[in-house]
Amino acid sequence: MTETVVTTASPQPAAVPVQEGAPAGRPPAVKAAGGRLRALDGLRLVAALMVAVYHYGGRDGDVTRAWGSSPKLQFPTLHSYFAYGCLGVQVFFVISGFVICMSGWGRSPRSFLASRASRLLPAYWAAVILVTAVFALPVVAYKAVSPSDALVNLTLFQQPLGADRVLGVCWTLWAEIRFYALFALCVVLPGASRRRVIMFCAGWTLAAVIAQAAHEPLLDLVLMPQYAPFFVGGVGLYLVHRDRRDACAWGIVGVGFLIGQHYAVRELWNASGPTAFAHRTTLGIVLVVAFGFVAVAAIALGWLSWANWRWLTVAGALTYPFYLVHEHLGWVVIHALHRGLHLSSAVTFALTLAAMLLLAWLLNRFVEKPWTPRLRAALSRAR
Repeated sequence: MTETVVTTASPQPAAVPVQEGAPAGRPPAVKAAGGRLRALDGLRLVAALMVAVYHYGGRDGDVTRAWGSSPKLQFPTLHSYFAYGCLGVQVFFVISGFVICMSGWGRSPRSFLASRASRLLPAYWAAVILVTAVFALPVVAYKAVSPSDALVNLTLFQQPLGADRVLGVCWTLWAEIRFYALFALCVVLPGASRRRVIMFCAGWTLAAVIAQAAHEPLLDLVLMPQYAPFFVGGVGLYLVHRDRRDACAWGIVGVGFLIGQHYAVRELWNASGPTAFAHRTTLGIVLVVAFGFVAVAAIALGWLSWANWRWLTVAGALTYPFYLVHEHLGWVVIHALHRGLHLSSAVTFALTLAAMLLLAWLLNRFVEKPWTPRLRAALSRAR
């Protein structure tokens, strides 16, 4: 995530430039002032829950120590479905492409930077400190990172710097940051317009394909060939949101899906066998990737405008802090409930998800709400 994992607030319609090539007399299909695409908030939580069920029951690894045995034994049937939950990350990236294009349209570079930094950092810092502190407790059996690496984690640059990660999911934030940088340099800095966004999507797609063929590590690092199609597809879907008859936008979405599913299958397909945790089929992977694109497309086209319940806004607000803390702290809760209190696997699973959602609400209420606007204001004033 995603995470992605970003706000769905958009600039006021008055700040949205006129689209080049848009039919005369027909304004872009943007939201009303102050409105939200609440269905998008709900989809973000669905993607986060997909990742959570994967971390709790869809793979082996450290979570096996929490359960006391492989999740394959804890969930003999469901584990094979939970294994597809890792594709929630790809769904997050599609959502992120849509939202970043929406929130960056009409913003100055300083405003865009302030918006992104204030959205990511308060909850992230709190999660790093919280997980580091919990893992340092003698009763917690998991290894804590060194104090030096924990400090590096506060920068969000631990992965390129080679430091141990406090949060397992933070690798997706590194992908998000690179996307933000590319979008800011190519679209926000010169000023967002339909033509410029289309050129950005076309240029990034072609450059990512060349990078894949060149096998050049620096190009892979900057252009992210395996993730670019999902971000680009989300950006294209925002153009569809503005004008559903935009053929170029639909072409961007189609190419993003076709290339994205290729990378997803290549990275996540695994053969069945007695030693395999679960068999992710080609068809299953393609269907989950298609779900992400179709769901965001349905929101972009307004087909889910009826899903306008206020609780979806709360769900969207919980997504990012939940995504940050659910994995490592979830292991601790699973161990305490399943092996300490001897609760059943199903009850432990449900209570762990509920506990992480409650913790996410606390982080949103006491960290994000007071500190996000303060950080945004401070960065907006900075010279």
